[in-house]
Amino acid sequence: MLDTIFARRSIRQYTSEPVSKEQIKKLLEAAMAAPSAGNRKPWHFVVVTDRAKLDALTRHPRGKMLAQATLAIVVCADAKLSEMFWVQDCSAATENILLAATALGLGSVWLGVHPNPEREAAVREVLGVPAGIAVLNVISIGHPAEKKEPRTQYDESRVHVNGW
Repeated sequence: MLDTIFARRSIRQYTSEPVSKEQIKKLLEAAMAAPSAGNRKPWHFVVVTDRAKLDALTRHPRGKMLAQATLAIVVCADAKLSEMFWVQDCSAATENILLAATALGLGSVWLGVHPNPEREAAVREVLGVPAGIAVLNVISIGHPAEKKEPRTQYDESRVHVNGW
């Protein structure tokens, strides 16, 4: 598992090979295996494979790679189910998707949406996300066309033992 964690890198270049339905299901299963406060599971996932919709999502200021991606998963939440902790719950689900993508040999990168109202409005418009559903992020996914070496970003100066 640690090898997968260290191998997970932000991949922004993809081949044209589609992500299989089986791989998509595994990614979603991993997402829904995440912990959530009170087991409320506020998440919803919009799976985007339609080329026109992927291209429309490139309006995200950091979303150029979606023009090459064959899959995006948009992580959303019914915030009423977990008003205080939906961001944490959906972030845990997002990290599980990123790690599962790496384990499956896929590349991925997390594009932040929440709490930026303009980004959220753009995603809502493209995907028809209903009012009352929050949009946390867009995850760009595909078969990698770039290779990055595994790494850790461990920084001893950020570690405090038994207090600050």
